[in-house]
Amino acid sequence: MSSLNISNFIWGIADDVLRDVYVRGKYRDVILPMTVIRRLDAVLEPTKEAVISMKAQMDKAGVANQEAALCQASGEAFYNTSRFRLRDLTSRARQQQLRADFEAYLDGFSPNVQEVLEKFRFHNQIPTLVEADVLGFLIEKFLDRSVNLSPKPVLNADGSVRLQGLDNHSIGTVFEELIRRFNEENNEEAGEHFTPRDVVQLMARLVFMPIADAVRSGTYLVYDGACGTGGMLTVAEETLAQLARERGKDVSVYLYGQEVNPETCAISKADLILKGEGGEADNIQYGSTLSADGFPAREFDFMLSNPPYGKSWKSDLERMGGKTGLKDPRFVVQRDGDPEYALVTRSSDGQMMFLVNMLSKMKKDSPLGSRIAEVHNGSSLFTGDAGQGESNIRRWIIENDWLEAIVALPLNIFYNTGIGTYIWVLSNRKPAQRRGKVQLIDASQWFRPRRKNLGKKNCDLADADIERICDTFLAFAESAQSKIFPNAAFGYWKVVVERPLRLVGIDPNRVYSAKEIRQLKETGARGESAPPLIRKVHREGVQPNPAAGRFRRHLDGKPVVVEYEPDPDLRNIEQAPLQEEGGIEGFLQREVLPYAPDAWHVPGSVKTGYEISFTRYFYRSQPMRTLADIGADILTLERETEGLLAEIVRG
Repeated sequence: MSSLNISNFIWGIADDVLRDVYVRGKYRDVILPMTVIRRLDAVLEPTKEAVISMKAQMDKAGVANQEAALCQASGEAFYNTSRFRLRDLTSRARQQQLRADFEAYLDGFSPNVQEVLEKFRFHNQIPTLVEADVLGFLIEKFLDRSVNLSPKPVLNADGSVRLQGLDNHSIGTVFEELIRRFNEENNEEAGEHFTPRDVVQLMARLVFMPIADAVRSGTYLVYDGACGTGGMLTVAEETLAQLARERGKDVSVYLYGQEVNPETCAISKADLILKGEGGEADNIQYGSTLSADGFPAREFDFMLSNPPYGKSWKSDLERMGGKTGLKDPRFVVQRDGDPEYALVTRSSDGQMMFLVNMLSKMKKDSPLGSRIAEVHNGSSLFTGDAGQGESNIRRWIIENDWLEAIVALPLNIFYNTGIGTYIWVLSNRKPAQRRGKVQLIDASQWFRPRRKNLGKKNCDLADADIERICDTFLAFAESAQSKIFPNAAFGYWKVVVERPLRLVGIDPNRVYSAKEIRQLKETGARGESAPPLIRKVHREGVQPNPAAGRFRRHLDGKPVVVEYEPDPDLRNIEQAPLQEEGGIEGFLQREVLPYAPDAWHVPGSVKTGYEISFTRYFYRSQPMRTLADIGADILTLERETEGLLAEIVRG
């Protein structure tokens, strides 16, 4: 059976057993932990007697620390010392006896599995299942002989395979499909979704392919700050291990992750336990990555993540002291003489905060440094004005020359959202040809349509699509789908441009006091032909500065600088590109002063911002239709509608 068929089977259990016991939104509270329990049970079945025997021997010998020996007996990173298997519980007719035996069975699991069950809060569901008299029925359904949740195949009497085994990759896919369906039932937000394996495989290749030949035998740490069920970590591990083997290298990969949802954190831990990596399960931390960083002193070689986007992180911000009190060194850095350069986004969307968290964990002294791939929606490209958190983050990243590329993915590539998504690829060890540059890749049209939608996912990245994207990335050349820009191309100065307040009836040759200006603004009539209102004149020793107002020749023939009272109704905000010839003054000379000769800018108001517009860079204009084509269409319509009005009138 395929992973999808098994997911359908388990989904059917929810409808068959829980329909009158739970509302649909609560099915997951039972189905997800029971799937984990049955998988663990199936893995342990072959060594059950050996574990029970080892337990009895050690109890008799008075051995206190039994964990290592019991794991050795089970052949896994976990065990169960109860006298029951799930199959032994189906014969328990009385519900109360079944409850006692089932709880004894759960209590027999090793401490690492107990932690997983605690995250699921599964013990809280047992009274409801017993009271509704469905616990036995539920267990029987999961033991259906037409489905194999064991990693080993089920054989026929003649030794042929009746049911293929379900490897760890496939069981992970089962979990993700079940969670996707539960999320759909609960109408989860767009950011509450899981990353399809095709996207994860692309991300892993974008991270590892550029440095595949530079990987040496040794230990590497991989991190995901929003790890969900751990799928991204395991695919990253598999990809790195394969690339190393192909090059004759022996690598040890250690996985680290953090997840705020207890359910998915439990699945991630269970996945590692099932793979025999019980120690690594301890590296999956539960809690908020933003307000309770599980790895404050760690640096990682490779980092991949799909953080929640469009989701509020206000509660995290409050726990961190609010915008004014936040002092976390991940998010408040020193830059350009500013000791408190804030990398803090709006509280309504924290996706870029996860990126900043990962950047704070880059290795600075290793030959390969760190490489990062993270998924974002379009708002991370342009949201936030100059000087605001999102723009500051983009500026910090680009001016540090960490951004290698951004890849635009096809629409509807994710399960629960059809919005545009992008993979950011970053490194603090850019190769020489990429230094000072950013590559943008439009892969939005490279996909294979699905015959049947999975939620909103109506397309896949086929192997050929992934290869095409990676080849485009590695080639680092200009094409219709690949654009390369200098870092400064994304930057701009935000400039406040003022024009003088003009009032009828004022004396153009005198300076007005602040009190007079207030009175004149309240009563004076405005007009383009009226003289400008002067508030200050700089005389001897002052360098002429057009930014302060406008040049003017005083009566004594010496140059002075006049400061005019600005008209707030005529105030304008301009964006001058960092690459503008002549800087801000050159921009004003070309784009502003020809249309408003009396304008000036306010130097103290200038802020630097960064934004990235895929639409602008990849816009392809459609050729206009010819008049002949338009005329032919009109004539065709006339012929088609001839006599129609007469028919309508006749009724």
